Amino acid sequence: MRSLSNDGRWLELPALATAHSHAFQRGMRGAAQRHAGGASRGREDFWSWRGAMYRAALALDPVSIEEISRVAFRELRRAGVRTVGEFHYIQHQPDGTPYDDRTVMSDAVVRAAKAEGLRIALLRVAYHRAGPGREAEPGQKRFCDPDVDAVLRDVDTLRARYAGDPDVVVGVAPHSVRAVPPAWIGELAAYADAASLPFHMHVAEQPREIDECLAETGKRPIELLADLGVLSPRFVAVHATHLLPHEAALLGEARAFACVCATTEADLGDGLPDLVALRASGARLCTGIDSHVITDPIADLRALETLARLRTGTRVTFAPPSGTPAEQLWREGSLEGAIACGFSDAGGTIRVAREHPALALVEDELLLDAVVFGGSSALVSA
Repeated sequence: MRSLSNDGRWLELPALATAHSHAFQRGMRGAAQRHAGGASRGREDFWSWRGAMYRAALALDPVSIEEISRVAFRELRRAGVRTVGEFHYIQHQPDGTPYDDRTVMSDAVVRAAKAEGLRIALLRVAYHRAGPGREAEPGQKRFCDPDVDAVLRDVDTLRARYAGDPDVVVGVAPHSVRAVPPAWIGELAAYADAASLPFHMHVAEQPREIDECLAETGKRPIELLADLGVLSPRFVAVHATHLLPHEAALLGEARAFACVCATTEADLGDGLPDLVALRASGARLCTGIDSHVITDPIADLRALETLARLRTGTRVTFAPPSGTPAEQLWREGSLEGAIACGFSDAGGTIRVAREHPALALVEDELLLDAVVFGGSSALVSA
């Protein structure tokens, strides 16, 4: 998996992947970090942050989304990422009217990734409502389509456009059980299954999402998705923060992925996923940058162990069937993320300078342990 150059100057490693990105949110860095209520000091949480995100999304057009995405992707590239899964939900004009070219926003994001040297899985998001029985809010209208056919027509267009491009995968992504009705999820999953496309979905990020799903269907999100036949090795449950053990088991039985987005989940106060249960179940793990609040993919993959330590109060919480925990974590932040995005390899290699001060005094056989548990993206050679 890792090798030192013949002269001992470089540690070569598989390139990193981030399986869940909202590149436009890179334009929010530093924003939404103060009490919106000023002196009133009202509660700040995911739902209040979402209002700031909607305002940022409403300001975008095809030119600005490409410009911001290039900044986001350039930073990922410099941090060692070569594959990105872009969970893309800004489809239409701010009032919800489609552009004359319905995929103009998707194409802008794809161009940005390719211009910055990344492979991209363009995960075309389906969005329809604010929640069960609730029409889309004004800030959501540009995300929304009236029916499944409109979503799939765009997916067909994108697949045809990028069919010959080895650096572009097109996937399907119902936003969440909150944003699309159950009937949509089943139909979208059937399409993705027939075409062997990646199928990503926000799952159990917030307790309110679970409560609303129970009220609408009598089931928790993963239970509903299992009943709909959605779970498979191509399914990626993004966040998976508030799962019960039997839901983790359902993911594991299907060999599905859980994509943990640690820096965003910390920023939003989402909670701590049960990584011990997910690993024990056989679920596959990968990582995502999500909101681009911080760009450090090494910190993201490290969190697949350190979050479990925080939750359990123990250390070294898993032993892989072969190799070391650091090797498994790197695989999850690299190859597993690329596979979750529909690619078959890591997309190349990256280099870490052996003489970097962060690696001083470290024995050669412990270099990867030091990179994973004591390093950052600053170690990656540009």
